[in-house]
Amino acid sequence: MKKYIFVLTSFCLILCVNVFPQAPELKDDLFDGEALLMHVKNLSSDAFEGRRTGTKGAVKARKYIINAFCKLQVKPLRKSYEQSFMFIKNKKEYKGVNILGLIKGTYKPNKYIVVSAHYDHEGIKNGQIYNGADDNASGVCALFSFAEYFKVHPPKHSVILVAFDAEELGLRGSRHYVNNTVVPSKNILLNINMDMISRSGNKELFVVGVETHQHFKQLFSSKEFKTEDIKILVGHDGYDEKDNWTYSSDHANFYKKGIPFLYFGVEDHEDYHEPTDDFENIHPEFYCKAVKQIITVFKQIDLLSF
Repeated sequence: MKKYIFVLTSFCLILCVNVFPQAPELKDDLFDGEALLMHVKNLSSDAFEGRRTGTKGAVKARKYIINAFCKLQVKPLRKSYEQSFMFIKNKKEYKGVNILGLIKGTYKPNKYIVVSAHYDHEGIKNGQIYNGADDNASGVCALFSFAEYFKVHPPKHSVILVAFDAEELGLRGSRHYVNNTVVPSKNILLNINMDMISRSGNKELFVVGVETHQHFKQLFSSKEFKTEDIKILVGHDGYDEKDNWTYSSDHANFYKKGIPFLYFGVEDHEDYHEPTDDFENIHPEFYCKAVKQIITVFKQIDLLSF
């Protein structure tokens, strides 16, 4: 196995402001915490009707995400940001749409890291809107923070920012994507997937895929990811007594294709897949710090000689 050298960089402390309860304002070189929280608040509002695949709410969500990508200078991977697909589930036909953005790499533009999150959720059930703030407006809006970071710090490898559709209906969007990658699948080095990253009473963010892909172990043993404010824990990967999350979200389809992955997420909470998964119930300070740590992980991976 190759020996990888990881160059660790320092980063500034997170400052707190009163715009949102317990919300940090990130005045460093990464991203704006206030903007991140505002995006989550917007995308998980009733206006998007729970973002269920094939609904008007999903259309609104797509427009919101594409508009944010445009403002952040994320180019479409193809001529259009949209990648449409059809599937049948329980004898019902659905039309899903993935959103694919591209940040061109400065050093290895023909090698790609896919950073992903699903934007769909449960929609409306029995007259109640399932807004899915943590699941998974939190992951989608983290894509915007990545894009904001890349405006100032272009990546060495090209980055495909993907908002997947139909995760809640059987990972259909990511399945379609890995079978229709647009770029050669052999040139995709890694998938970083984010699904539920905005709340944890124990301030714990789990990362799955480290044990499966041993060359990441050195990265997560570094002191940079061990802070008093948030714990990055390796687990839920089938090598401990916890639930195995290897196939729990969109990263599973990359794994099935032999593409390495790192999946970031929190453990289930009382509002998981409930109509109470609202913006008011996320943990703003934890969320901003979680996104910051995931971007920091990306920074180190981007330095690797794949």
